[in-house]
Amino acid sequence: MTEQHQASPTWTVRIRYCTGCRWMMRAAWTAQELLTTFENELEEVALGPGRKGQFDVWLNDALVWSRKREGGFPELKVLKQRLRDVMNPERDLGHSDTP
Repeated sequence: MTEQHQASPTWTVRIRYCTGCRWMMRAAWTAQELLTTFENELEEVALGPGRKGQFDVWLNDALVWSRKREGGFPELKVLKQRLRDVMNPERDLGHSDTP
């Protein structure tokens, strides 16, 4: 009898930001924070230019944050919680889980 291993899901974050608004540094900082927090879960974080006024964060094919929809930029604590809730709901985020 052979043991079968279920492959872990592959998680990729894409951040699209408005170049005209000069939000690349904010996108890079967000990427750095996510890579630091989810170094064992994420395969990659990709940054790319987006449309006018756009700052969207995708986890695989799911939109988890849209600046236009949410009315502003994500607080990292909230963004990390949203990503964690999909990737690994059991995971404790330490200080990012405290109110």
